[in-house]
Amino acid sequence: MTENKPLASTDTRAHQQPGFENADLLIERAYIDGRWIDADDKIKVSDPATGRLVGEVPSLNTGAVRRAVGAAAIAQKNWAALLPQDRQQALMRWHEQILRHKEDLATIMTLEQGKPLGDARAEIDYGASFIEWFAAEAVRTNGETMPSHIPGRELLTVREPLGVVGLVTPWNFPNAMLTRKAGAALAAGCAVIAHPSSETPFSALALAELASRSGLPSGLFNVVTGSGQKIVAELCVNKTVRGISFTGSTEVGSAILKQSAETVQKCCMELGGHAPFVGFGDAPVDTLVEAALKAKFETSGQDCLAANRILIHESIYEAFLARFTEATKSLVVGNGFEAGVQIGPLQNDKQVAKSKEHSDDAAEHGARLLCGGQQHNLGGLFFEPTVIADVTTDMKIWREETFGPVAAVCSFSSEEEVVAAANDTDYGLAAYVYSNDLGTTLRMSRALEYGMVAVNSVKLTGPPIPFGGVKQSGLGREGSVHGTDEFTELKYICLNTGSDASRKVI
Repeated sequence: MTENKPLASTDTRAHQQPGFENADLLIERAYIDGRWIDADDKIKVSDPATGRLVGEVPSLNTGAVRRAVGAAAIAQKNWAALLPQDRQQALMRWHEQILRHKEDLATIMTLEQGKPLGDARAEIDYGASFIEWFAAEAVRTNGETMPSHIPGRELLTVREPLGVVGLVTPWNFPNAMLTRKAGAALAAGCAVIAHPSSETPFSALALAELASRSGLPSGLFNVVTGSGQKIVAELCVNKTVRGISFTGSTEVGSAILKQSAETVQKCCMELGGHAPFVGFGDAPVDTLVEAALKAKFETSGQDCLAANRILIHESIYEAFLARFTEATKSLVVGNGFEAGVQIGPLQNDKQVAKSKEHSDDAAEHGARLLCGGQQHNLGGLFFEPTVIADVTTDMKIWREETFGPVAAVCSFSSEEEVVAAANDTDYGLAAYVYSNDLGTTLRMSRALEYGMVAVNSVKLTGPPIPFGGVKQSGLGREGSVHGTDEFTELKYICLNTGSDASRKVI
């Protein structure tokens, strides 16, 4: 492992990418204790739209991860000792840096993740909003006092930072998933070891550079790149790391929980989705079509909030299918840097294969393939936006999260039927309900076994809301006034005031 002073890539390919105001945020190093670190072993990162090499990042060994943890432990003590207002101001400086470099951050994201550039810009704004939110929350990690049950005692609680925390983030939202976690952790007084997906590490590394420019102390925000299996294992068994926050699949989250049990770490998990989208017969069909398109196809369906099962009342089912299929066929697929593109490539071959597998399996079990179902004629990692009708419970797409641009649609006849169908899953992250009847929406909101329910809306996320699921969709909540709770411990203090007052009995 070597230290390298130059921040930006010296490879000309980084400077030849489209859209950069300057390319010094595309950094091919890991970031530990305020220094840019290289290693002999490398991980190549490719543009999913073209297959072109974007760059390489070091594949760090466990020794480097331990070094990062040690540096973070030192930095965290000093950071936690600051006044909350000082942490607030530091986070706001980071927020300002992020917005100042929005275009370059969006370009990096489209290069490594493939989403349309407009969507990438929106994610930068979204991600920055969490830094701003938690900067304000830094001065609100309040405790409480309680009436005493013991004579001569004052009872109170305080919130104290966990210490060093590991943040493990996915490839589908490489900026916002990190800022939502890091903003809360830093506001609470913790230090961060961030481990981004090896498919999209450059967004996290750019955030590290901007954190450095904003004056965050060395060792406070570290980004370690490399094998997820090795790095996460070290974070889970290292006794100095007191918390893990993970966003990703339920399978990986379950494995992390087992590993972290050895050191009894506090864990926050945002896992698989498999969201139902329910449209009742009194909802306008055009409204349902527009909403279902957004709920299903944004980020090419690679979103834990994506509507994986679309359930439409039988009275409007065929009308919905006709208009929804027509609208799906009109979606523009292509390179995220091209104007007008709505659907970018999938992230990797695995996502393409799963989209194809779910489409084929549904067709083999009697579903109607109304459009798509194949690799797009652009080739590579592009997949046709797909609509499958008459989906049943014996199909893979009913049981598994697709994470691709494949819309599975079925009909229902009653409220009781659709509640049972929507809840027929091990997942419970988000659900969508459309109806013009207030009673229906209220009953559905309570009956659906999901952590978040959006009524007559597909836009539900943002800094003020507690993001998280139930069942196998996760543990804990991110964002909102509860977001810092995941990075603090609640300490109870019983204070003897020296009073000899005896208990009076009435």
